[in-house]
Amino acid sequence: MTLISIESAKTSHIRITLNGEQTDVSFASYKTLLEILREDLGHTGTKHGCELGECGACAVLLDGKPVLSCLVLALECDRRTILTVEGMGVDGRLHPLQDAFADLGAAQCGYCTPAILVTAKALLDENPHPNRDQIRQALSGNLCRCTGYLQIFEAVEAAIVKIAAQAHESSAP
Repeated sequence: MTLISIESAKTSHIRITLNGEQTDVSFASYKTLLEILREDLGHTGTKHGCELGECGACAVLLDGKPVLSCLVLALECDRRTILTVEGMGVDGRLHPLQDAFADLGAAQCGYCTPAILVTAKALLDENPHPNRDQIRQALSGNLCRCTGYLQIFEAVEAAIVKIAAQAHESSAP
């Protein structure tokens, strides 16, 4: 007969790729992706909001698609790729979305901003030239109590221009 301690039965282990780095994490089996990101891995850019999947503050990209991390069990993430706002920049530079949000004052209190940024990134990765209605639709699950959304939509549109300019610069001889 094999005996398993109650403590070891309650601990789970997964390997994820978090913001481009392979990461092993051990955690209590009941934890959500939101909880392991914040509590176990220290990625506090992902915010606790309603924890019911209604506000969008906890959005991250899971295999490139936006998900509400408060509704995803961490156990479901083994061998998967997760991107949080902390992983958006490249080589110490902010992502063009982050630049545009800062330049245009699209973040007021900032609580919803990390989730909006990753959600907008997923949109632009899938559709590099969305129109205003497509931006509005993509961000509809992210609630913001401060901005009224106009500055957010304008910042996403400005980022589209920045990304296109960067692509043009990198392809120039």
